[in-house]
Parts: sequence; structure tokens; C-alpha cells
Amino acid sequence: MRCAVIGSGSWGTALGVQLARSGDEVRMWSRTAEAAKDIQDRRENARYLPGLRLPDRMECSADLAYVLDGADLVVAVVPSQSMRDVLSDAVALIPDDAVVCCASKGVENGTLLTMHDVMLQVLPPVLHPRLCALAGPSFAREVADGRPTAVVVASQDEQAAQLVADAFHGGAFRVYHTDDMVGAELGGALKNVIAIATGVADGIGAGLNARAALITRGLAEIGRLAVSRGANPLTLAGLAGMGDLVLTCTGDLSRNRRVGLGLGHGKTLEQILEELGQVAEGVSTTRSARNLGKQAGVEMPITEEVYLMLYENKPVPEALRDLLGRERKAERD
Repeated sequence: MRCAVIGSGSWGTALGVQLARSGDEVRMWSRTAEAAKDIQDRRENARYLPGLRLPDRMECSADLAYVLDGADLVVAVVPSQSMRDVLSDAVALIPDDAVVCCASKGVENGTLLTMHDVMLQVLPPVLHPRLCALAGPSFAREVADGRPTAVVVASQDEQAAQLVADAFHGGAFRVYHTDDMVGAELGGALKNVIAIATGVADGIGAGLNARAALITRGLAEIGRLAVSRGANPLTLAGLAGMGDLVLTCTGDLSRNRRVGLGLGHGKTLEQILEELGQVAEGVSTTRSARNLGKQAGVEMPITEEVYLMLYENKPVPEALRDLLGRERKAERD
């Protein structure tokens, strides 16, 4: 197939590499001509995945029309808060018979829409039946290096999900599929918030017991919200839920965990993001997740404390005290 990857960050590049390894022709879009030329000339994304040579079947361009020309599969991999604008620029260029897969994990601020809902608003109805989402535990660097990885493709159209899964599946990259778009997207987005909380706990030396408690109770929060919006609870026990949550909360490659570690070490959010140099989706998703919870009447105490630390400068010790001091209740409440 001819595949178009919209976005040349670490995740977009890694997915493009995987598609090319699986035998597809890949054209990757970069926002600036300078970045595209550098990647194309070097045959390497030196900023995000240094040392990785791009496969011969993969090229990079800043010309969106060229990248999307004749594409059978379009993979959107831009920050969630940029998704609407980028797809609006691309909408007239996407072939009517293409399958569109979103690989970005987040919830749009303001509208509180998942990326699937954003695509439904921006893209023409002819594409709606074939919209997909890619989720699951997957650090870009490890995917790019060919390390064993398992992910899941979600779509309400099984044929579209199978096409995307077949395109990515190969080598050490194993792909499952599901029809639970809500569960896959919310699991993938909300785990970033819990990863920030876990990073905070690790940053202040709260211990491994605290880490396990935050992951487990974080999954309970994610599950309550996702199920309230129609998700299958079993999805949250799978790759897009528990799998992605554990990886992002414990892996040293996790940008969201690093945000939490920085907060735990007493740094400001501005300092942390400047040092990070990349988007940490959990920072913006925390605001969206908090508002989604309020909208749905779902209690999300961990998300609330992360929000207060990020946006209202609540001291870390106070956030931990208030979280631990909540009224005792039954585990499944």
C-alpha cells in the first residue's frame, strides 16, 4: 500500500519506519520544509530518533498534497491539540477511499472531544466508516529499534481495522484489533494523567507501594469515565488500558512520567517542558480529563490533584496529603 504519515515527531517517524519495514511505501509529512529536507537528506530524524536510518521505502516532505496523493492509508500523528487544524488543511487532499487512522492520544481542550470525534467533525462523511485509532503500550524508540511490541487498532468497521492491523503487523510488532473506539481512545489518553501522578510520587520517593496504588486506582478512574461514555470495561484490562498505563507510569522513556518526576523534584512546569523539548500529552489532557469527569459526574481524585499541581501550583506534599486523606470507601465504588 501507499501510506501517508502526517507528523514527523518520534512516534510518527517510528510508525512510518514500521510500515516501511512491513513492505509499504511511506511518505511522511513534516510541518516545515527545513525539517523535511534535513530528514530526507540525512535519511535520519536526528532530532527525535537519532541514529536510526530510515528505510529506503520511506521519504519525508513538507508538501502535504504530495504526501497524501494516492494514499491508501493515512496515519495522523500530530499533537492532539493540533489535530483539528492539521486535518482541516489535509481534508481536501485525502482520497475518498482511504482509511484514516489516528495514532495520537489525547482529548481536545474546550470541546472535550476524543480524536475520533474531532475526525468526525473535520473529515467528510465518506471517510467516517473507515476511521480507526491505534493504541497500546508502545514507546517510539523501542518500536523504531524493532523491539517486541503489541498494540491494538480500534474501529467500528472490522474491515478497516483489519487493513490497518495488517499494514503495521510484522516482525516484532504485533497488532490486535477491537471495535471499542471509546475504550481504546480514552484509555490511551487518560493514562498520561496517571503517569504524571506516578512520576510525582516517584520524584518525592514515596515508594513502590505508592506507585502500585496510583496505577491501580488510576485505572479505576479511567475505567469509571470510559464506561460512563460507553466503553467496554474489558478494553481497560487490555493493551489500550492496563498495558499502556503500566508502561507509561513505569518506563523511563515516558515523557509524562518525566513531567511528574520534575514536579516531585520541585521544578516548575515551565522548567520541565523546556527541558523536555517535546510534547507531553498528559499536561493538556489533564485539563480535558478533569472537565470530562465533571461533565459526566464521575469522581476522579487523582486527576483532580494532578490538575491542581499543574495549573494552580498546589504544593506536592499538600496534593499527596489530600489524596491520602480522602474518606475511606469500598474498592469498587
